[in-house]
Amino acid sequence: MGNTPRVGEIHRKTKETDITLRLKLDGLGTTSIRSGVSFMDHMLTLFGVHGFFDLDIEATGDTEIDDHHTVEDLGICLGQAFKSALGDLSGICRYGLSIIPMDEALAQVTVDISNRPHLSFAVPIKDQKVGTFDTALTKEFLRALALHAGLTLHVKVEHGDNTHHIIEAVFKALGRALGQAVSPEPRSKGPLSSKGSL
Repeated sequence: MGNTPRVGEIHRKTKETDITLRLKLDGLGTTSIRSGVSFMDHMLTLFGVHGFFDLDIEATGDTEIDDHHTVEDLGICLGQAFKSALGDLSGICRYGLSIIPMDEALAQVTVDISNRPHLSFAVPIKDQKVGTFDTALTKEFLRALALHAGLTLHVKVEHGDNTHHIIEAVFKALGRALGQAVSPEPRSKGPLSSKGSL
């Protein structure tokens, strides 16, 4: 893995969004996030802090319509940044598991950086909105992240009543699980796979 900083920098501009994102895998959890969607700023801050990822995001989008395009494209860009920062996936633990409580809510996130995108999402969300945020976009973000980072991602909430707590627990667990998965594994000289590649 060497001493080369593991950093992914993405700029994505469409007719709907304009996003600049910088991700440092071996960070301190320092974040600066201005996406135009306040709830996502909060969730991505938690993700960075609990995964020890340094994360800088500047985004604008057609939020006058709704937040869908911005949130989905944030997932795309974050996934692409992970893909870029990890290179050929050599020398990483590959797997991560985190179970995080947030008051009455309990979320479990299991990840395999497998290059086989898949999302399993078993999260009962009772409320359609948290503030102005459309809670259905949580799944859209995770789907885009899994697809573009090449993650097998299983997200399950065992129990919870408060929708904010449920989603917050998911993002904290996501950060912790990915932090584990990208951690260096010094015994692995290449991608951790019996096939020799991922």
